[in-house]
Amino acid sequence: MSSKSAGSRLPEKWFRRGLWLIALIFASFLIGLGSKIIGDLPMTVESRTLENYMDDIGARPLREEKDRLAAGNGKLDDEIGQVALELDKQRAQTAAEQQSLDNWLATRSATEQSEQNPEVLARTRKIDGLKAKEQKLEQQHNTLRRRLLDNEQQAARNEGRLNELEERAQKTKDADDRRTELTVFLYRLVLTLPLLLAAGWLFAKKRRSRWWPFVWGFIYFALFAFFVELVPYLPSYGGYVRYAVGIFATVLIGRYAITAMSRYLERKRTEEAQPAPERSRRLDYDLAQQRIAKSICPGCDRTLDFQHPEMDFCPHCGIDIFDRCKQCETRKSVFNRYCFHCGAPAAGADADQDKC
Repeated sequence: MSSKSAGSRLPEKWFRRGLWLIALIFASFLIGLGSKIIGDLPMTVESRTLENYMDDIGARPLREEKDRLAAGNGKLDDEIGQVALELDKQRAQTAAEQQSLDNWLATRSATEQSEQNPEVLARTRKIDGLKAKEQKLEQQHNTLRRRLLDNEQQAARNEGRLNELEERAQKTKDADDRRTELTVFLYRLVLTLPLLLAAGWLFAKKRRSRWWPFVWGFIYFALFAFFVELVPYLPSYGGYVRYAVGIFATVLIGRYAITAMSRYLERKRTEEAQPAPERSRRLDYDLAQQRIAKSICPGCDRTLDFQHPEMDFCPHCGIDIFDRCKQCETRKSVFNRYCFHCGAPAAGADADQDKC
C-alpha cells in the first residue's frame, strides 16, 4: 500500500480517512480489552497485609494483651476519678466537722474542762471516724494509681515487643511484595512481549496490505500495551533494571534505525546507478506526486525548487523532472499521465496505469 496524498481522488482521500478511523477504533477496543486483562493480573497473586505477617510470628497474643491493658487502663481511670471525687468530698466533710468543733470549743468557758465534756468526746470520735474513712479512700486511690502505673509500664513493654515484631514482619512483607511485583511483571511481559513482536512483524510485512487498518490498529494496541501497561511497572531494584532495560531498548531501536538508514542509502545508491528513464518508469505515480507536492525529488528524496523555469532534470541524481508535451510543446511534469494544457496522454501513460 503506497502513501497517497497529492494525485489521489477526493472520494479516495475520505475513504482512507475513514479507514484510519476504523484503525483507531479497532485499537481502542483492543486497548480496552488488554487493559482489563492486565488490570486483573494482580488478582492472580495472593495479597497479604502486614497484620497477616505479624500473626505468622505470634503477634496475636500481644495485640490481645494490648487491647486488654487498654481496656483495663480505661476502667482504672474511671475508678480513680470516682475515688478522687469521694476523697475530695470526704476531706471537705472532715474539714467542716473540724471547723465546727473548733468554733464550738471557742464559745465554751475558759474554766470549764472541755476535754472531759461528753459532747466534746462524741464530736472528737466523729472526726476520728471521718479521718479514718478519708485515709481509707486515700489508700484506695493510691492503690488504683499503682495498678494504673503497672498497666502503663506493661503496655509500654508490650508495645515495644509489637514494634519489634512489626519490623520483622515488614521486612518479610517487603521481600514478598518484591517477589509479587516481579511475578506480576513477568505475567505482563508474557502477555505484552509477543504482542510487540507480532506488531513488529506486521509493520515490516503487512502494513501495506489491503487489511492495513487492522494491522495499524493492532500495532497501536501493542505499543500502548508495552509502553503503558508494561514499562511503568518495571521492577526498580535500585534503578538497575530500569536503566538496563532502557539501555537495551535504546540499543535495539538505535541498531534498527542505523540498519534501516544503511539499507535506505544503499538502495538509493543502487537506484541512482540505473539509467534515469528506467528509474522514472519504476516510480509509483501517487508516491511521485506526493514528493513533488513537497518539493522533493521523486528519485533521490532531496529538496528541489520546482518553480525554477529552466530545471528539467534533478541536479543530484539526473532523473527527468520536466519535459514537453509531444502535441502542444507545453512544459509539464514527467510524472503526469496527461498534459494539463491539451490533455494529450504522456508517453507510457497506459503502462503506468496498468502498473498502478
